[in-house]
Amino acid sequence: MTESSKRPLAVFDLDNTLADTAHRQRFLERRPRDWDAFFAAAPRDAPLAEGIALVRESARECEVVYLTGRPERCRRDTLDWLAAQGLPEGKVHMRGNADRRPARYTKLEILRRLARTREIRVLVDDDELVCEDARRAGFTVVRARWAAPSGELRAAQEREGRT
Repeated sequence: MTESSKRPLAVFDLDNTLADTAHRQRFLERRPRDWDAFFAAAPRDAPLAEGIALVRESARECEVVYLTGRPERCRRDTLDWLAAQGLPEGKVHMRGNADRRPARYTKLEILRRLARTREIRVLVDDDELVCEDARRAGFTVVRARWAAPSGELRAAQEREGRT
């Protein structure tokens, strides 16, 4: 067992936790929603200072894991964005390209799978429903409230299972 595998996990969401999605919300406000454009704009997300500081602080004692509702097809852009921000390396868990379940289901499933073999110190996420379900399941949660909330994104996450 490596030293890092003994450390507890700190699990971080990306959108509106570490990455500011405000500039791409417009793609969700039109009908039909333009998901391709929404995700294509993700590499231009500004970092959210509060989330970035928390992930760096957590990395002192924990192994960092990223848990996002972004589809797998966004992996390269996501990895490039994380590296460009100088964030700690960590495994990135993404939803399958055809998975349209709400994030609260997909993320809780992954959290439970991780918890089978590792201690999860904290989950940091902006999605209220993800946070509520994770807390009910016994996980320690920090709700990221430092990004401007988006009603369109919240509705899309819950009804369309896209991010």
